[in-house]
Amino acid sequence: MIVDVHAHVLLPSLHEEVVRRAPEGVAAAAELDHRRNGAASQQVSGPMVAARIPRLIDVVERLRIMDEQGVDRQWVSASPNHYYPWAEEDLAVWACTEANRLIAEHVAQAPERLTGLGLVPLQCPERARELLEDAVLGRGLLGVEISSAAGDVELSDPRLEPFWARAAELGCPVFVHPFGCTLDERLDRFYLVNTVGQPVENAVALSHLIFGGVLDRHPGLRVVAAHGGGYLPTAIGRSDHAWRVRPDAQGCEHPPSHYLTRIWFDTVVHDPRALRQLIEVAGHSQVLMGSDYPFDMGSEDPVGFLRTAGLAPDVERAVLGGNATELETPQTAALHSAARQETAEGGKR
Repeated sequence: MIVDVHAHVLLPSLHEEVVRRAPEGVAAAAELDHRRNGAASQQVSGPMVAARIPRLIDVVERLRIMDEQGVDRQWVSASPNHYYPWAEEDLAVWACTEANRLIAEHVAQAPERLTGLGLVPLQCPERARELLEDAVLGRGLLGVEISSAAGDVELSDPRLEPFWARAAELGCPVFVHPFGCTLDERLDRFYLVNTVGQPVENAVALSHLIFGGVLDRHPGLRVVAAHGGGYLPTAIGRSDHAWRVRPDAQGCEHPPSHYLTRIWFDTVVHDPRALRQLIEVAGHSQVLMGSDYPFDMGSEDPVGFLRTAGLAPDVERAVLGGNATELETPQTAALHSAARQETAEGGKR
């Protein structure tokens, strides 16, 4: 079984309704996006996304390309433009609920090939647990996708503790995928907002989970990091050094490198050498094949890329799909079933 854990879906009806409900918020977000990306990148990105809309919304087209790539199953997550981190609570909760419904409908068209990841409103941390349950228990999705931060909410924010606790209890994957970068205009040319910004955001988000002790408090968490975890795995020695010499960097029980063996990483690193180094640092059991389907910063041939790395056959098999399949274990399904029963019985009471 060959599994792609990093593939996206576009939800046009959701966005149309968000525009109708909050036109000023959408306009402000578009202006921020323009500032962060710069005019030259926006002129490239617009036509690129437009040309790929059939791949993003049409299940038949998705399956056709999966067949061409040799991919048996995709984990389908929302295009990150659907995070709406600026949205106030009522709109944010509605948007995530609707996204969960639409993603479930999308993957239900080919349930043997597609697995869905839902959304939670990260900017409303007190509602994140509720929407996690909506996605996993209410809609039968495998897990959820979150950004690297939203407003003043970092992944180490104490208000997220109920969310992390429930995610660990359910055993469901939490896919960390940034959208944009808070370095703003410093990255507004040469597409630095993506080539530099996304790896920075990945590294910052994972560092909050590690140094903030989130992974210590919730050892059952199944965090999957997009883009190979960004810069963190290759620069982890600096984090370890800070942990050893700085009291203010000792919020976690173990050296930061310890936690890389407890996080899963996708293969969207674009360089066989970087992939081999990621496997060396995190362990081959922690690396999952991803493509970033269908965007231009992804891989058109994720299986072929993986095979250029010269991995041992057992390692290659694990990364191609064995590790992802273990994250969809019967034990996890049993947890979901028990939690659904618990929810139903609670409703009856």
